[in-house]
Amino acid sequence: MAALFTDTGVFVALEGGEGGGKSTQAELLRTWLQGSGHEVVLTREPGGTPLGERVRELVLSPDSPLTSHRAEALLYAADKAEHVDTLVLPALARGAVVITDRYVDSTLAYQGAGRDISVAELEPVARWATRDLRPHVTVVLDVDPVTGLGRAGDPDRIEREPAAFHARVRQHFLELAAADPGHYVVVDGSGTREHVHAAVRAAVEPWLSQAAVSA
Repeated sequence: MAALFTDTGVFVALEGGEGGGKSTQAELLRTWLQGSGHEVVLTREPGGTPLGERVRELVLSPDSPLTSHRAEALLYAADKAEHVDTLVLPALARGAVVITDRYVDSTLAYQGAGRDISVAELEPVARWATRDLRPHVTVVLDVDPVTGLGRAGDPDRIEREPAAFHARVRQHFLELAAADPGHYVVVDGSGTREHVHAAVRAAVEPWLSQAAVSA
């Protein structure tokens, strides 16, 4: 399956480990883009759709009955399939800027490198679920796991994993970014909110020429 980068709209993914500020930066990016006249769809994985929100509860709740790592990976894949088919692709077809808080890279980093599943086995499943749709730009908000986890309030099921798990996750995000510098930008997530936002804007701005602007 060939990688798909749409020629309408702009697909932006914010990735990285826990506590990197993805949700905050996604909101700041949306506000800036809307102020510039763009239609913006802000979403998240897992989540973003009614099905996705149910999956989110299953995979993140500390009380979840989920125990199989392979079942976990398939639940994330189901969330992604619904997300892409019903929300992401229609928005991109309209010329919108879609900002997603996590995408395929999180599956590869968490369920692959973090867990005991081979990334080589896992990636084709995740790519099939998403029709191999790729973000035009992925911004990795990088932060030391100890710092990031220290920002968490009530930790969810994934945040409760041991430090070695989160170290593997961080390393895989950095490896993904290093392998494709044309579509990835790594931003130091430990900086101030304003400095991080400026770096995120700089990463996204070159792609905006193919996004529709409201009259």
